Order: sequence, then structure tokens, then C-alpha cells
Amino acid sequence: MTSQPSLAKEDSTDEGPGNSQPGGGNGGGDGLQAGLKNRHLSMIAIGGVIGAGLFVGSSAGIKAAGPAILVSYALVGAMVVLVMRMLGEMAVARPTSGSFSAYADQALGRWAGFTIGWLYWFFWVVVLAVEATAGADILNGWMPGVPQWAWALIVMVVLTATNLVSVGSYGEFEFWFAGIKVVAIGGFVVVGLLAVFGILPGSDNPGSGFAHLTDAGGFLPNGAGAILTGVLMVVFSFMGSEIVTLAAGESEDPQRAVTKATNSVIWRIGVFYLGSIFVVVTLLPWDDKSIVKDGSYVAALNSIGIPNAGTVMDVIILTAVLSCLNSGLYTASRMAFSLGERGDAPKAFTHTTASGVPRVAILSSVVFGFVAVWFNYQWPETVFEFLLNSSGAVALFVWLVICFTQLKMRGIILREQPEKLVVKMWLFPYLTWVTIGMISFVIVYMLYDDAGRKQMVLSLLVAALVLGFALVREKVRPRSDEELTEA
Repeated sequence: MTSQPSLAKEDSTDEGPGNSQPGGGNGGGDGLQAGLKNRHLSMIAIGGVIGAGLFVGSSAGIKAAGPAILVSYALVGAMVVLVMRMLGEMAVARPTSGSFSAYADQALGRWAGFTIGWLYWFFWVVVLAVEATAGADILNGWMPGVPQWAWALIVMVVLTATNLVSVGSYGEFEFWFAGIKVVAIGGFVVVGLLAVFGILPGSDNPGSGFAHLTDAGGFLPNGAGAILTGVLMVVFSFMGSEIVTLAAGESEDPQRAVTKATNSVIWRIGVFYLGSIFVVVTLLPWDDKSIVKDGSYVAALNSIGIPNAGTVMDVIILTAVLSCLNSGLYTASRMAFSLGERGDAPKAFTHTTASGVPRVAILSSVVFGFVAVWFNYQWPETVFEFLLNSSGAVALFVWLVICFTQLKMRGIILREQPEKLVVKMWLFPYLTWVTIGMISFVIVYMLYDDAGRKQMVLSLLVAALVLGFALVREKVRPRSDEELTEA
């Protein structure tokens, strides 16, 4: 294991809260710049937990677990809250665009930062292809005259262009995308609850209160084991919560933004995930065929009598898709930039424009995304399915690494920068170890679950290959003292 760099040394080069990547970029710019406003960070934090997976994947979870899917969401939500608390502790003390990858590098060794950084990059560039295809499918349904592949190309090009202009343009787009999602889900929860209790004017729903939670086979119609099946189905829809800690390095006041995001994650998950799913399973019996046929949210809106519910949800889902694409490209490029800064990726990834945009990192990420889109159209059931499955469990690996990193980083921060320990993990180290146990249990359970086994095995295989490459690379080319100081 490599020796650990001093955080005190790293901070000695900082010139302000927004310049967490000093010296980065040698392509005409001055490294990453503080182009994200506080309102951008606030909305990125709120919208980061609302992915397209919430709208699209919830119906399968409801079918598998019935009303008990609420317990599945609560368990995963609790896990994410704990992980975000740990990440927030580190990010407030040391905001950087490398986030957990950079912290793993410092606390666990270069092999850890390299491995989790590249796996995370891989996850998001595959997501680019998934979301571009999903967005193209919706747009093609509205305007079938334009081929689906052309829509995918248009969406990718437009969002690539916004990311290339400046970090502020990414923040502005995400501010409005996330704003639409937040307003839509907030409105859905309020209107849905009114209909649940039969006090919504003009509602077609009979307003049965909480009866649907138990009137179709009980709260656990498929047994307690279905809760774990539900966990596997919903866990990946929470990926994205950590984006705010990567974006913090380019914000005006990163410590304030991360602290606020970390402290508010409980109510965000409670309202947007648990609140909206609660509305669905109380408006309709869990086994209502329309939940799977039309999608859970569309079925709920139809039960209320909202006209053109399908079109309304398509607009919201398209917004979620564009938001995910926008953030995915941003996140992948910043992780690539950070890897380049630490010598774990081509140095060209650190080249920035005059406006602080890592152009090469963005273009390299989007090229892989374009290739993955092509794979999706050419070989959807072979090559693209492999990409999808082999990146599927990365969320769990990232959360696990964050836990182990925080165990060691707490001591480093206390030793070198105790005044920066503003956000603290609750009941440290006990809750950290509990979280490690929860995540490990899900990983092992996936290996025994017929639906999750293939995804976990392929993800572990890719992770092992990247880790093996990192270890061999570390032996062949050990990090010098100068590199450690500059990392």
C-alpha cells in the first residue's frame, strides 16, 4: 500500500473555497473554476436523488413486493442517508471534483482511488447511452418522422455542447431540469394524498384511505423475502446522490453547499421516494394490472382522473432523462479530470479551456457514450447487455469504498485539520460498520438471487480486472513523493 499524502500539504496550495483543484489544466485555462452558484448546488442536491429509475423502475418493485416495497425503499434510503453523511464529512473538509475517488486515494491507497474512479466513470458513460436511448424513445413517440437514433444523437450533441460552454451552463440546465422534477413530484404527492383521503375535487379515485396497503393479500402479500427482492430492484435508482460532492469543487461556497445537502438528504429521500411510492400504493391496490401496464405513476394519475396522464408523465420522465444525461456527462468528465490530476488517466484530461471546462475529459466521455448508444442499436442483447450488467453494481461498490475510506479519513482529518471536521458521521465508527454490513449483505444476496446474480458477477469481474490493472500498475510505476504532494 502506498504512503498517504498529507491533507495539510494539499490545502497549502488552495487559494479559495472554489479552487479545490489548483494547478489543474494546462491547455490555456487555469483549472476548474467556481462557476456553480449556490442555487445550482442546492437544486443539484435535491434533484440528484430523483433519477429516471424512480419513475420507470418502481412498477416492477411494487409487483414483486406489494405494499412492502415501502420497506425496501426505506431500507435503501437509510443506507444512502448514512453513506451521504460519511461522504459529506469528507467533502466538507476537502471539497474536490474527485470526491470519494480522491479520498480513497488518500486514505486507502492509490489502487483504491484508481479502481473506484474508473468504475464510476464507466458507470456514468454507460448511463449516457441508456438515458439517450430512453429519451429518444419518448421523442420518437411524439415525432415519429425523426428516427430514434437521430433523436439519441441530437440529445447527446445538445447536452455535450452545454457542458462544453461552461460549468455555469451545466448548472443552469440542471437547475431547471431538477426544478421541474421537484415541482412535479411535490405536486404528485400533494394531489395524490388529497385523492387518497377523498378530498380532491373532481377526483375519480374513491378515496379509500390506507385500505389498499392491506386489502389485497396484506402488507406482505409475497412474503417477507420479497422486501429483499425489492431492495435489489430499487437500490440503483438512488445512484446520483453523491453528485453534489463532485460539483462542490466548482462552487462558490463548497463547504456550505455540501453541509446543506448532507443535512437535507433525509427529507429529500422521505418526500420524493417514500412519499411518492406511498401515494401510488394507497391510490391503487398493488396488484392492479395498470401499474405494470402503464407504469406506477401514470396508473396513479389515471386513477385520479388527470387528463392525458401518460403524456404528462412522458414530459416528466423526459426531463428526468435529460437531467440524468446532463449530470452523467458532467460527473464522468470531472472524475476523468480528477484521475488525470492524480496521474491515473491521460494528462490531457486535465486540460481546461479559458472558462475552466475540461474539454478533453468531456469529449472522451461522450465518445464512449456515443459508442455505447451504437452498441445499443446494433447488439442490444449481447454487447450492450454486457456493458449494462457489468456496470450495474458499481453503486454498491462506490458506497462500500466510501464507508471504508471514511473509517480512515476521520483519523487523518482529526490529526491534520481538526477544525474542518464540521459535519460528523453519527455514532462513529459503529454506524459506519453497520452500513458496511448492510451493503455487504446486499452484494452477497445478489449473488444468490436469480435476477441479480448475472449483474453482480459481471460487475465483480470488471471490478477485479480494473483492480488487477491498478495493482500491477502500482508495482511497475510506484508513485513518487512529488506526485503524492501534488495529488
